[in-house]
Amino acid sequence: MKINHIGIWTNHLEELREFYCTYFGAKSNEKYVNQVKQFSSYFLTFETGGCSLELMNKPNLLSPDILMLNNLVGLAHFAFSVGSKEEVDSITERFRQTGYPIYSEPRFTGDGFYESAIKDPDCNIVEITI
Repeated sequence: MKINHIGIWTNHLEELREFYCTYFGAKSNEKYVNQVKQFSSYFLTFETGGCSLELMNKPNLLSPDILMLNNLVGLAHFAFSVGSKEEVDSITERFRQTGYPIYSEPRFTGDGFYESAIKDPDCNIVEITI
């Protein structure tokens, strides 16, 4: 058994699609639109296969209170494995140079992972790990 995909609701469908394609090398399918349900989405896949992202939009989505983000039940973060400490550092620096705030600087965690974290345009926490 494996995780097939993670679905993310967004009010910024095109911006989020561009973000994951630009910074994580995602490949996007054509936009799916269901006019009856007023639903649209993209499936994003990644070079090594495995888990995909489904970016989804419909009218009247509510945004979580950003100040309370760390106190919500639900998905806390997801992580991209990039293969090496140097690549974690390089990708983190690329985010910094393009103006994205770094949520967590590169470091070894107490449980032995080397990682950093950023927030995507919808404030989802994305870890970058070996």
